[in-house]
Amino acid sequence: MKDLLDQMFMPFEDQLVEAVAAAGGGRVLDVGCGTGGTTLAIAKRIAAPATRCVGIDISAPMLAVARDRATHQGLPATFVCADAQGHPFEPASFDMIVSRFGVMFFADPVRAFQNLRAAARSDAGLAFVAWRSATENPFMTTAERAAAPLLPELPARRPESTTGQFAFADRDRSVAILQRSGWTAIDIEPIDIVCTLPAHELDRYLSWLGPVGVLLQKADGPTRHRVIDTVRTAFAPYMHGDELRFTAACWRVNARAPKARQGGLAAGDAVVPDAQQRAHTRTQ
Repeated sequence: MKDLLDQMFMPFEDQLVEAVAAAGGGRVLDVGCGTGGTTLAIAKRIAAPATRCVGIDISAPMLAVARDRATHQGLPATFVCADAQGHPFEPASFDMIVSRFGVMFFADPVRAFQNLRAAARSDAGLAFVAWRSATENPFMTTAERAAAPLLPELPARRPESTTGQFAFADRDRSVAILQRSGWTAIDIEPIDIVCTLPAHELDRYLSWLGPVGVLLQKADGPTRHRVIDTVRTAFAPYMHGDELRFTAACWRVNARAPKARQGGLAAGDAVVPDAQQRAHTRTQ
């Protein structure tokens, strides 16, 4: 599915690559990197000798794909299978931290962003993209709404949820998380980006992605075909010729790590999590 997601979310990847390029490269951490699309795009664009890209994700199968892609393309990128919330990064080791839809699943987001800040060098940049609300992104819940009558075990979305795809929907809450974790110069801007998907890929999208895809992978043949036929019809409003087209309503978030003060930590700095905290891992 890496090719499908990379194509669909290419506009967001481009924005993050441009942000790193504007910052001058350096050592870059990609949080929730998945199969490495953004990590490798940065490594390809920023070819300076001092630039090194590191991707972190909790999915070993996805990272196996990312490593193969890096080897095949000969790019200077490495990948870590761990939870960024508690992973013991080398302190003050990254010049830039980025994420494309990879920061919404932390069990404790304040602690997670404290840990990321501890891994950031003085005045390092943070740039990530996160979804706004489910209401503003009807495309992303179309499959669930259409499949619900046929899949009674499909879990209902909780609008008030503080983890999951729309965990950063509330702008004020997002600002508070970053402030409490010590980031400065916080800027959260709404962006509406048109994304596309080849129409012939819709069945593959439905069969593998999201809550519906998870259940379909376990469903019997007749149920699978019945659900896909029903859900496919629900996407008719997004069909434009040979492609699906939808607007992704997101936040573009930028912040900076505090500048180091001579003789000690900058104000608001948090202690790097201890070994017991580092052992804690989140679940999605």
